[in-house]
This record gives sequence, structure tokens and C-alpha cells, in this order.
Amino acid sequence: MINAFAAPSAGARLEPFSYDPGALGSDEVELQVEHCGLCHSDLSMLNNDWGMTRYPFVGGHEVVGRVTAVGSEVRHLKAGQRAGLGWFSGSCLSCRSCVGGDQNLCADRRMTVVGRHGGFANRVRAQGAWVLPLPEGLAADQAGPLFCGGITVFNAIVQADVRPTQRAAVVGIGGLGHLAVQFLRAWGCEVTACSTSPDKAGEAKRMGAHNFVATRDPESLVRLADSLDFILVTVNVPLDWQAYINILRARGRLHLVGLAPDPSLPAAAMIGDSKTFGASPVGSPAVVMDMLEFCARHKILPVTEHFPMSDINAAVKHLEAGKARYRIVLSNDLD
Repeated sequence: MINAFAAPSAGARLEPFSYDPGALGSDEVELQVEHCGLCHSDLSMLNNDWGMTRYPFVGGHEVVGRVTAVGSEVRHLKAGQRAGLGWFSGSCLSCRSCVGGDQNLCADRRMTVVGRHGGFANRVRAQGAWVLPLPEGLAADQAGPLFCGGITVFNAIVQADVRPTQRAAVVGIGGLGHLAVQFLRAWGCEVTACSTSPDKAGEAKRMGAHNFVATRDPESLVRLADSLDFILVTVNVPLDWQAYINILRARGRLHLVGLAPDPSLPAAAMIGDSKTFGASPVGSPAVVMDMLEFCARHKILPVTEHFPMSDINAAVKHLEAGKARYRIVLSNDLD
């Protein structure tokens, strides 16, 4: 039996819950959960904001733990090895996207907490291709959020082909943005952090930002006109899209990873200066492995707050209240 915390209905408190996972599939891996991040996506699923939650709901898709069992087809992991699991837990591995290395774009991709039970538990299972070894040098109690928040912004940098000579901005210095700042600084870019919270200026600069812009001042973006090559939007709130397009240089790119409401883009300005708009999800297993190695090399980790898993409801309230700086990690204390 697997012991977990589950919500019986939308928005309900998470309660102790046990289930029998059945026989381990030949392509599956089972992890003994050591740590699991609590992400805003878990809150959306808990509340059924996206209309696809099944109850009882066991969240948790930023898992780090020890491999306890591997199926007969799994070759890259062995029992006792430390590994992680993120938003995706499986894909068909045979379609055009999968064969081309874009398993994250597979039409049959399966999500760790959609229609199945995730990592708010003592153990969790997933297809072996999506369970990846954790490099030496990455702290297990902090690394979990890299498997969702981290790969979300890292994949955007890869997909946009950002170069180290470029000037980049990160909009929103939160769970995603604080990692994006660290990645872009290590990438070699000149980094500008943009936030509505002036009190984050010091933290953003300690994380690697060269510049900080308090965007509640409408003139702050005007002063950046025609100065940036890449803008990464990590927030899910409406923005003055024209203002952000204006601060891009010719051939600049505005890229979304946050679920910002329907951006209205000035087509004439974008066409005239060959500016582009893009968006991306979390990355493929290969890109996740690249990110983990990059983090180990540059000593990049999320800033985390920690709760025992048995105190999960307090952690949920802390996140809902907007108090997390910047990611929450649950440490497994279940039997």
C-alpha cells in the first residue's frame, strides 16, 4: 500500500489516504519520496480550476527520492539511486514527437497528478523515461522544484535560442522568475528583473540580476525602449503588452511561460521590426537532464521554505496566502 494525503473534493483539506498501486509495470519506476515541492499548479488541480481533477486527489509533481523498484525494461536507473519526477509521468515514446526528442509534446503525454496519484505520498510511480537521476552536488531537499518550475523557464531559454551576448528581462520575480534570473545570469546574459514589488530588488540582484525595474511606475518601461533581446513572462496577470513590445530590440522575442490572460499583440510593430512571440511548456527528459547538470555546474537551486508532509494543509494555506519565498518543499514523514 502507498500512504498519501488526498483531497476528497474540490478545495477540501488533504486527509490521510492509502491505495494499492498494483503490480509495477515493465517500463515503470517506483520512488520512495524524500521531498516533494508544493506548486501553484497543485493548488489549481486541488481546486479543479482547469476542470480535469479526479478525486480523491493526490497532488505533488516535484518529487525527489530514492528508487525502490524498476521494471524489466528500465535500464538507466537502479534501486537505491536518487532521482526526480516532474509534471509529466509518461508518453507514448513512439510518435513523431517522441522519436524526435520532444516527448513533452506527445499527444499521449501523461501528467503526474492528472488522473493518477502524485508525490504527496511515501511512494510514487511513473514511466521510467520521465524519472531522471539527480546529479551529485544538488541538495535533495531543495532540488524538487527544478523538475517543474526550473524546467519551465530553462526550456524557454533553450527553445528561444537565447545567446550569452543578449540582454534579457524576467517579468515576475516569484517561483518561476527567481530561477529564470539565476539561469540567465549563468547563461551569460545581462539580466533585468521586472517586478511590481520594489522590495524584491535586493533579492533579485543577489540572485544575479544586473538591473531591477519596479513596473508599477509606468515610466519605468518607457526608459527601457528598444533595449532588450528577450523578455520572459512568468506571471499569470494582464500586462501592458504594447509597453513590453516597445522595449524589445529589432528581432527581439517576447516569450510566455506564465498563463497570462490573452495577450493583445501589436501586429504592425512586430512585423515591422521582425519581433516574435512564443510560448513553451516544461521540457523533454533530455532538456531536464541538461538543466540538472547546468544547475550542478553553476550551483543553482531554488530558494525554498520547508514543511513536513504531515503539515501539508498549513503549507497549502501559506502558498494560497502568497507568502512563499519562493518555493515550498514538503519533507516526507509518512510511514
